[in-house]
Amino acid sequence: MREVIRSQARGPRVVQPAPASLRGVDIRRVARDERADFAAFLATLPPPQWQAATLCAGWRVRDVAAHVISYDELGLRELLGYAARGRFWSSRINAIALARFQALTPEELLALLMARLEPRGLPAALGCRVALVECVIHHQDVRRALGQPRTVPPERLVTALRWAMIGPDIGGLWRTRGVRVVATDVGFAAGAGPVVHGPAEALLMTIAGRRGVARELSGPGQQKLASRVDLG
Repeated sequence: MREVIRSQARGPRVVQPAPASLRGVDIRRVARDERADFAAFLATLPPPQWQAATLCAGWRVRDVAAHVISYDELGLRELLGYAARGRFWSSRINAIALARFQALTPEELLALLMARLEPRGLPAALGCRVALVECVIHHQDVRRALGQPRTVPPERLVTALRWAMIGPDIGGLWRTRGVRVVATDVGFAAGAGPVVHGPAEALLMTIAGRRGVARELSGPGQQKLASRVDLG
């Protein structure tokens, strides 16, 4: 992800257990399905829309598509090399990884994504949770920017939210410190403090630092969460 955590929250995290209907979810399958859905959506876009801006600041649709698979083929040595060149700053590392894809056409990028639906390498870490949360968020980055909403399957949203709350690459630990996040459309609640509630997708995108989405949320904790998104 593009966020670098500036501080880490300490102390207990109160996370509601996953609903019984979502326990035992095959995360690898779910991550693959999300990539397949993203690829199918990208296939509907005309070439000019691949140059459109997204909610991921500074990235076009083509950049987001490339980023989703940009770490799949990297070995440990390559990954460490990228990290060293980027001075361990996530935005710089991502830029280095993306540079390999800049000369590719939308058709070539789509073909690569279709060939890499099964997460590998770094995205396959933690049972493919990294791949799932990355793709759900970036899929929404594109859809929201282009005004083409969708209904995200609950099993993907709940899994992505659970990781976003604790994943060090997203910034959720810092942004949600001191608030309780409650989804109104799926079985998810986490954190302690003033409640901020709303649709799970809007919660996820806000936790991931996407500006402008927090207005879709409400509750006594909304302002605190929104202010942290504005801080970056």
